[in-house]
Amino acid sequence: MNLSFYWRNKICLHAHSIHFRERDKSGKTLNNKMPSAPSAHTAEEARLLGTMPVDPLDDIELRSVQLQFPNARGSIIDACDQRRVTTDKGDIHVAIQGDTSKPAILTYHDLGLNYATSFAGFFNFPLMRGLLENFCVYHVTAPGQEEGAPTLPEDYIYPTMDELANQLQFVLSHFGLKSIIGFGIGAGANILARFALAHPDKVGAMCLINCVSTQSGWIEWGYQSFNARFLRTKGMTQGVIDYLMWHHFGRNPEERNHDLVQVYKQHFERGVNPTNLAMLINSYIHRNDLNIARTPTGTPGTETSASTLKMPIMNITGALSPHVDDTVTFNGRLDPTNSTWMKISDCAMVLEEQPAKLAEAFRLFLQGEGYGKYLIYNIRQL
Repeated sequence: MNLSFYWRNKICLHAHSIHFRERDKSGKTLNNKMPSAPSAHTAEEARLLGTMPVDPLDDIELRSVQLQFPNARGSIIDACDQRRVTTDKGDIHVAIQGDTSKPAILTYHDLGLNYATSFAGFFNFPLMRGLLENFCVYHVTAPGQEEGAPTLPEDYIYPTMDELANQLQFVLSHFGLKSIIGFGIGAGANILARFALAHPDKVGAMCLINCVSTQSGWIEWGYQSFNARFLRTKGMTQGVIDYLMWHHFGRNPEERNHDLVQVYKQHFERGVNPTNLAMLINSYIHRNDLNIARTPTGTPGTETSASTLKMPIMNITGALSPHVDDTVTFNGRLDPTNSTWMKISDCAMVLEEQPAKLAEAFRLFLQGEGYGKYLIYNIRQL
């Protein structure tokens, strides 16, 4: 079962006026058919519906149901052109989805995931497939986090968060991109924010989900330090899996979509290189503060104070996410004239649990920033 396509295997059976046979303990069918002659009440209802109750309804038994899988929702891996881009800190994996002559959207994933597991379901959602006809998406995967990645050498020094952000400069140069629209989640959102601070002229707009703008606190640092140690010495332990599930789903994920939870658990158990993930976690918990602040125009000392992100920002979180407070803090450090904070209800993993709401919000965001001519697809499916 491919990750992020759990919902594509579901079917909806709409049954109207179906009567099931009842059986006794011996297995014989009971004679409980509906009467041929309708009562006055049902006859009146039939006249109101414009039908004549001439023939009785036949009994129907559902003996077997076959799942039908939509062919239109192909794998994001098959739809992408896989590339390796050389940087000053080693090669990184970039998957290209769409026509490279179109405006660029650059994505970056969260801890324990990669480009396919983070964005496959969302960018293959019907509304997003329409958007892809007019944009090209460059999915960046952090070093050693791609599916089936070999263990990085022991002497390999994993890039810091600032160095991971600087690697994006090599990606833009490799593909000849002058400007991008950033789309990141969690750790990837933090990396994109760092890149935007260093190269504001190369980022036209950003959609950041569960973005943390501060350095790690003591509780996060302690938990993640233990996780990194266990990943190096014992591999993917149950404690690490539980923390990753909390990081992505918040509290009590089993009370929501059981299939989605099981798919992600299986991915963490089988699809992640523990040593490589430990290196990325170590870089993430040693991140420094973004050092941004909201400074109203005309404030004394503005020229010497910390700057903030200059491009339009859509700052998003899920109502059940453990990172809601982090996004509120981040929002308080952004310029209110070019930023929007949005909390989407009934979800923690916004891309998986509420793709329709996020797709519509992203479309309106791009339209508001002057990309309206690229957004001509039909949105009546909402």
